[in-house]
Amino acid sequence: MTELLELRGVVEASPDAVAAVLLDVGPGGRSPLAITGTIDHDDGDEFVVILEGSRMTVTVDRAARSVSLQGEWWYRGVTSVEPDPRGCLLVHRIYNVAPGHRWAVRMVSRGPLNAAPTTFATQLEQLSRLLGVAAWVITD
Repeated sequence: MTELLELRGVVEASPDAVAAVLLDVGPGGRSPLAITGTIDHDDGDEFVVILEGSRMTVTVDRAARSVSLQGEWWYRGVTSVEPDPRGCLLVHRIYNVAPGHRWAVRMVSRGPLNAAPTTFATQLEQLSRLLGVAAWVITD
């Protein structure tokens, strides 16, 4: 597994408050990461959603305050909530989980990697509104 991108942002709320919303990712959930589509398989904190003909495995790790979304081939996105003096730090990482075929992943991943910063900023804005607190992207 190779990390391709890391995005970070601050939410001025406790990690527990942010995790309570962020981890509610099932269809119809409150989380900005909530998945739409048809549930194919559900084991509580791990379920598979069929979305536009593709399978997305969603895994919630409540102890780690994280949620991962993994596609069928190369994509794995992990969003976690970490303590921060300003409230909490939201970290989103995108990984290449494909065995081999690095050249193909470089080509296919361009769209999702280019879209990720805007998507992440939108998700922070949604969390901000849901929790009634300030949130912002950290730019290094």
